[in-house]
Amino acid sequence: MRKSFKLALTGVLSATLLLSACATSSGSGDKKENTSKAKSVEVNKEGFPIVDEKITLSMMAPGTGLAEWRDMPVLQEYAKMTNIDFKYNTPPMSDFQTKLNLAFASGDIADIIYGASSSNLTPGMEVDYGEQGVLIPLEDLIDQYAPNIKKLFEERPDVKKSVTTIDGHIYSLPRVQEGSTSSWYLGPIWYNGQWLKALGVKDVPKTTDEFYELLKRFKTEDPNGNGKADEIPLTDVKMNTIRPWLLGAFGMKEWEIEEVDGKVRYAPTTENYKEYLTFMNKLYKEELLDPEVFSQSDEQKTAKGQENRLGVFTSWYSYMLTEESEEDAVNNPMYYPLTSSVSPEPLIPRNPAIIRGTFSITSNNPYPEATMRWIDYFYSKEGFEFLNEGPEGYLWEESEDGKKKDLEVPSNYKTREDYRGTLTPDFGINAPTRTGPIEGKEVSEFEKFIEKETTEKIEPYAEIPFPLVYLTNDEQKKVNNIKVDLQSYVEQMEAKFITGVEPLENWDKYVKTIENMQINEYVKIHQDAYDRWKES
Repeated sequence: MRKSFKLALTGVLSATLLLSACATSSGSGDKKENTSKAKSVEVNKEGFPIVDEKITLSMMAPGTGLAEWRDMPVLQEYAKMTNIDFKYNTPPMSDFQTKLNLAFASGDIADIIYGASSSNLTPGMEVDYGEQGVLIPLEDLIDQYAPNIKKLFEERPDVKKSVTTIDGHIYSLPRVQEGSTSSWYLGPIWYNGQWLKALGVKDVPKTTDEFYELLKRFKTEDPNGNGKADEIPLTDVKMNTIRPWLLGAFGMKEWEIEEVDGKVRYAPTTENYKEYLTFMNKLYKEELLDPEVFSQSDEQKTAKGQENRLGVFTSWYSYMLTEESEEDAVNNPMYYPLTSSVSPEPLIPRNPAIIRGTFSITSNNPYPEATMRWIDYFYSKEGFEFLNEGPEGYLWEESEDGKKKDLEVPSNYKTREDYRGTLTPDFGINAPTRTGPIEGKEVSEFEKFIEKETTEKIEPYAEIPFPLVYLTNDEQKKVNNIKVDLQSYVEQMEAKFITGVEPLENWDKYVKTIENMQINEYVKIHQDAYDRWKES
């Protein structure tokens, strides 16, 4: 799941904003035309169906490629329940942001934007397209047609606060994660349990020195037992999933803007970050960090995991990389947050568990009331369970004692998750819902393991790096102008420092370059936004 706080808009998007400004009037015209052609429907405020006479809407969402959405049993069954059908436009996840930007630019935007999340429908886009009238305000619709979302806002005022823009409107609904994994910032770091057993290691490292010594043993003592020096102690793809956990060892919560005791700072210019780079450079030079870390793909990383060549790696669950069974995966312990000479207390980033930008209604939508009722069901416990596990007969069935019993996965699917991804849109994307434990389902040993590891190794030490804030249009433009070049430079320099292409003796020059990229203004904007958020 990607970072919620990603506000940068590319050059393509800048062009998109200009075009969409010109297209606003035509977008409004489309809305009127759609409304005039639409059936006059009465929305039932309770129960199903939502409308008595069938209606059809259009939806744009990122596709995972496992199944066509029209063929998913969850969506087929829900269409029967509600009398609401959809025409789906689901470009691949890799192309989704570009396709979404082009749709906004042309004015030919779907009635609903589903599962985009803030990495594609950024907070800045919410504000901009909301002010233009392309995205409609949702708060009145919530008040009248969404009792489950209304209840969520009452129980969790932090959620409502996090999705309400500076102008007081809500333009997009969130995914709210509650449950044993909701605090995970990303998929955790896992240790190869087979290797630990082979080396007689009973306790995972708690300091950077202990971590370093274990990686050395992984490299030199043939823990996979094949007689070859093919072990890779630590790996990732461009440091994107392992970085957040390792930054914590040096007193940082984020590779960007973070808040520390009410003060905002840019972590990549701190001495803490220099210590992180020094440590990672040491691992790289000694080939304890994968030499292909900055060049390999996710598929190549996964292949190494399946060949039992990885000692320390990231994945949502370890078996997703190793292809072990859940029963075997309980032997792969989770990373314990490390301490170091510059950070004596364990620290890791906490997921705010609120993912914005997951459901918006556009001005082209002729049935916003019915649409709000349609999505509200998934914010109930019953609705989440239906969305997550599908109708009875696929992943589960009710046993004689009234509990949910897991069914065998068809033999042509490698894992239960692969099969589940063909049943529901709640797979691989941030589908709008309120998650939580599924009632009436027996808790597996693996689920107990996950809860225990999380309770011991994440919950006590996790802190939210920076709250979910919104910027003014003026602030957003300034941030966009600064961030694109800033982020690109920091990414390039991280790789150069770690690989030794750029010696760390040039640290001061690196910091000076960042200071010349308007970093003080960048930090001040986020400090102002933080202060507004804190006072609201």
